[in-house]
Amino acid sequence: MTIGEQTAPPVADERSVLADIAGMLRTMLDEYGVDDIEITMQTRFTEDLELESIDLVALAGSLEARYGQHVNFAEFVADLELDEIIDLSVGRLVDHVVRKLRTVEGGS
Repeated sequence: MTIGEQTAPPVADERSVLADIAGMLRTMLDEYGVDDIEITMQTRFTEDLELESIDLVALAGSLEARYGQHVNFAEFVADLELDEIIDLSVGRLVDHVVRKLRTVEGGS
């Protein structure tokens, strides 16, 4: 990126957010040599992607870099029960991000 160049503002629709998050996850998985996993709304972080807590910390950083502090992954996870965290799906995170972005767009 050059000086003065800006990234496109995040779009608050499910399809765009899913594409963004899938890209973040693929970047992470590439580091492990895993590049053939399809990422959908039903994909689960632990069961399907075999991500560990440190990976979720990295994902939180990517989410903040893309969407700003409005999408706080730590706050989102803090509201979940342990079994919900273990079974967390990409779709549930996408829904959370879309809700937060729409709140920001609406000025709430």
